[in-house]
Amino acid sequence: MRTFVGFGFGPIQAGLFLAEAHLSGNFDRLVVAEVVPEVVVAVRAAAAFTVNVGRDDGIDTLTVRPVEIYSPRVDDDRARLIAAVAEATEMATALPSVDFYGAGGASSVAQILAGGLLRKVEQSGPPAVVYAAENHTQAAELLRDAVLAAVPPERQDDVLAKVQFLDTIIGKMSGAPEEASDLQPLAPGLDRAYLVEAFNRIYISHIRRPDDGGDVAPEWADFVRGIEVFVEKADLAPFAEAKLYGHNAGHALAAYLAHALGFRRIDELRGRPDVIDFVRAAMVEESGAALCARYAGVDPLFTPAGFADYAGDLIRRMVNPYVRDTVARVGRDPARKLGWNDRLVGAMRQAQEAGIAPRRYALGAAAALAYAGVDGAEVPAYLAARWATDAPDDEEAQAILALVLAGHERLQSWAGQNYPLLV
Repeated sequence: MRTFVGFGFGPIQAGLFLAEAHLSGNFDRLVVAEVVPEVVVAVRAAAAFTVNVGRDDGIDTLTVRPVEIYSPRVDDDRARLIAAVAEATEMATALPSVDFYGAGGASSVAQILAGGLLRKVEQSGPPAVVYAAENHTQAAELLRDAVLAAVPPERQDDVLAKVQFLDTIIGKMSGAPEEASDLQPLAPGLDRAYLVEAFNRIYISHIRRPDDGGDVAPEWADFVRGIEVFVEKADLAPFAEAKLYGHNAGHALAAYLAHALGFRRIDELRGRPDVIDFVRAAMVEESGAALCARYAGVDPLFTPAGFADYAGDLIRRMVNPYVRDTVARVGRDPARKLGWNDRLVGAMRQAQEAGIAPRRYALGAAAALAYAGVDGAEVPAYLAARWATDAPDDEEAQAILALVLAGHERLQSWAGQNYPLLV
């Protein structure tokens, strides 16, 4: 008996975890927790949900059934979720942020997981992994701590023998697009539709087994994932940086340049091959070259050829019109994306450290500032405020600022004249 349990029912849970669990054919039960009443009612009535899948040549649909959906805010439903956790072999949290782990008291994810894991111990249930998909470098650790805080101290070791919390690196584009009249709704009667790309190469933490050493219960020796397509990595850190400073930085650069051109969707860049070449060059020659120097020998990804393939695949997916990715979705929260350690400025810093002039990402940072409505004279104070909590070295901060200001001058000239963007 294999049971999958998901917490949160957004596009990633529906279009990745539940979808892949369904497609694997390895699970007897699919269970999901959701707090939106109308979604619970509609999906429960259908005992199924549908996601739209953007492929290279069009959009098709995937219907997942049977699926059980419960609201953690309803006592009977919460009891069923706890029982499902007790028998689950794989689970996933896909919440808006890690701040939601402990929110909601008895209905919180942490409390439900704790209750189900304690019952798993009492019933000698199967070991289980929990995929933490909140786009945070310490998501699994934070989830583990939140769950243990809800477990009596004398039972914590027993619980930890039954569960492993895994970090994830999810490069799958997904959302609930505004242009949805031609899409299948999540369930009959709902006005929301999910559109996800077909990409499913997801990196996860390595699952520890007795042969790895350390205090791992013998039953983990026979543990086999039902979701087979995920890729385990002993050390996720290099791949997390590739995601942040390669994928995310390149995606943000494309979005902010698209905005400077007056575009609403990322796929409109198909008409501007000069901008596409510019984004590719930034990913390969700036952040990519820096990452390859830093992680040489770790994986074929961190080679010039490997990273060029990575960038080319991402760009092909970014401008896929059947994914309908928008500038608003990718460009949201520019203040965060301009953080000292975040995608744009972080990619610039990595390049600088490797002796590479990050002039393309500097232009992207300037475009992000324009997206945020920050005028040239306001740039120094705005960035200083964004970077204050990181207390950067003043010399490095001034060097990055100078690059961004130069990028601002270049942006003003290019966006105003709209001539080809030179690589």
